[in-house]
Amino acid sequence: MIEYENLKKLNEPFFNEYREAFNDLLNSGWFILGGKVKQLEYEFATYCGTKHCVGVASGLDALMLSLKVCGFREGDEVIVPSNTYIATILAIIQNGLKPVLAEPELTTYNIDPALIEALITPKTKAIMVVHLYGKACRMDKIMQIAKKNNLKVVEDCAQAHGAMLGNTRVGNFGDFGAFSFYPTKNLGALGDAGAITLNNSEYDETLRSLRNYGSKVKYYNDLPGYNSRLDELQAALLLVKLKKIDDINNHKRKLASIYQERLKSDFVKPVVEDNYFDVYHIYNVRHPKRDNLRDHILENDIKTEIHYPIPPHKQKAMQGYFEKIKFPISEEIHNTTLSLPISYFHSKQDVERVCEVMNMF
Repeated sequence: MIEYENLKKLNEPFFNEYREAFNDLLNSGWFILGGKVKQLEYEFATYCGTKHCVGVASGLDALMLSLKVCGFREGDEVIVPSNTYIATILAIIQNGLKPVLAEPELTTYNIDPALIEALITPKTKAIMVVHLYGKACRMDKIMQIAKKNNLKVVEDCAQAHGAMLGNTRVGNFGDFGAFSFYPTKNLGALGDAGAITLNNSEYDETLRSLRNYGSKVKYYNDLPGYNSRLDELQAALLLVKLKKIDDINNHKRKLASIYQERLKSDFVKPVVEDNYFDVYHIYNVRHPKRDNLRDHILENDIKTEIHYPIPPHKQKAMQGYFEKIKFPISEEIHNTTLSLPISYFHSKQDVERVCEVMNMF
């Protein structure tokens, strides 16, 4: 059986260093907002090319706090892609803001810059882009639109650690880069964890307060904050894996190149473009008979996933937000997309076998 993901196998190369990191932390006796969090924030900011990084409890919190610190008013609008994972939209709603869905490009699955300006109203305050599957959005065009209309830009980088457009990594284009370190990510922890990258020192100071009950000094609370601190243990483990993030990304890129070369043209494969460095958190294909294809692959002992089976506007939790609006491009993607095995533990032979089985369909 070729598994879609196996977190034990994925993390086995790091086990010895994990144990050392855990023992060091255990012996330090400091478990909340200590030296490991500070070190990870410094090293991850350096990696992303930003001045600051603020560790938080999850990717959702990274998105939510990025919007919170902007001080928008209830009912203000945030433009967001219609095919994103629901967390991106939840962050908007939980801030009392209104999500306005923009369709993606059918080639990249990222928000279509050509559709953004038509959605801007006097209430629009931000664009929340999503670098889906590990491919950077068209940030050059999006930042031009944002600057022209005086809008904040929040980058959802949950699937794109290390992805680049030109020489700039994601998380360093907009006002905020929101990262998830969920265990399956290219840079994954062993539990929930997240971070916000940014270049604004004032926002950085406020975010550090917001994540810690609104407090800068113990027992003195300046803001109505949250408990959203990056755990010291997860930071220690992430520091181990951060040293290998380029190796992880390059391994996944090599596996993706096999798919690109060997899969038949029957399958709609990810678009590869000059000047884009894609990191393939997910390698997805599309096919009109996706469910039959998935069954065929499973019958040959290969597991796959669907990211995502239900578009946000059709989720029960979103009832009352988008009923009268149709999103045909998003629906086509959700109805036809299939994610193939592309983990750090997968081998060249694994991927060649997947290609062989798929080409028989």
